[in-house]
Amino acid sequence: MINRIIWVVLDSVGMGEMPDAEKFGDVGANTIGNISKAVGGLNLPNMIKLGLGNIENIKGVEMCDSPIGCYARFEEESNGKDTTTGHWEMGGVVSKVAFPTYPNGFPKDVIEKFEKLTGRKVIGNKPASGTAILDELGEEQMKTGNAIVYTSADSVFQIAAHEKIIPLEELYKMCEIAREMLTGEHGVARVIARPYVGEPGNFARTPNRRDFSLIPPYDTVLNKIKNAGLDVIGVGKIEDIFCGEGITEAIHTKDNMDGVDKTLEYMKKDNKGLIFTNLVDFDMKWGHRNDFKSYAKGLEEFDLRLKEILDEMKENDVLFITADHGCDPTMPGTDHSREHVPFLAYGRKLKENVNLGTRKSFADMGQTIADILKVEKIKNGESFFKEIKR
Repeated sequence: MINRIIWVVLDSVGMGEMPDAEKFGDVGANTIGNISKAVGGLNLPNMIKLGLGNIENIKGVEMCDSPIGCYARFEEESNGKDTTTGHWEMGGVVSKVAFPTYPNGFPKDVIEKFEKLTGRKVIGNKPASGTAILDELGEEQMKTGNAIVYTSADSVFQIAAHEKIIPLEELYKMCEIAREMLTGEHGVARVIARPYVGEPGNFARTPNRRDFSLIPPYDTVLNKIKNAGLDVIGVGKIEDIFCGEGITEAIHTKDNMDGVDKTLEYMKKDNKGLIFTNLVDFDMKWGHRNDFKSYAKGLEEFDLRLKEILDEMKENDVLFITADHGCDPTMPGTDHSREHVPFLAYGRKLKENVNLGTRKSFADMGQTIADILKVEKIKNGESFFKEIKR
């Protein structure tokens, strides 16, 4: 009997354009493949051993003659290419209607209401790279005490403030005010606190980022697991993405390696159910900044740590590794990309070398987890547990 699943999301590690990528402006996107090509190959022996290079149409990764894992690529059924949409679909929520985006900034009435409720004026109010907006407006923000509000191609309302000018507690409160405001027509997927430190010309975002998401419209697999009396442990920004819904315990992390450390710590404990981890550096630090060299290094660093995860797994553990969307750092622009995502599964109770092909919805992962843990089914997705269990 399998009683625990370790589910690791490599945030933005896509593996090639979806059939509808043209609608999203993402023809040619291939996060893993293009990074591998740009750096002359990726050294990922542990993921290759699980079957990464055997996934249909993956580029830039070697095949394995006898992989010990199960593997697939997944299409996203939802209308989007962002963190919330991707994670929610994994959990069983398919978003047919895209969250609102603001290519010209937020409407005047939205900004004016935000200013009135927070008592601080807004500067920016446009789509921008998170680091570029600090270079442009960070000094002004420090001098005036105004808040930098910006967005991206994703459905986000982001508030940047220097930690010495607007304390974290106040910044988080401002985000809560924005979250309460932004519903209905302006129901953005996430309000994000983007604190930073430093001096003009040398600003740096801090690990104190917080995401304030919408509540999922109906129960996800997390709720089903929690309702069954099992553990649902969120590592990284999982708690924020699901607005705390279905979570029994959560811890935020500083970076990818801290995320792996915290995952291993929970694996050493006597818990049953789900350990759900998001490793965000791929997306936040490297994908959005077009830093393909650091992205490649980050993939190789995770692969090294993957051996520790595999060694720590108990007899009744199963490991899932996947991604939530793409963010190809070799493409023009700094936005997410509409890509297939890779999927790897491993456990002593699972078969070896099972090719699951191309799955039509991320929700299949959540439905399979519900099946494995023998909890109530979720609304969407088809379980593939029968195909992988011994």
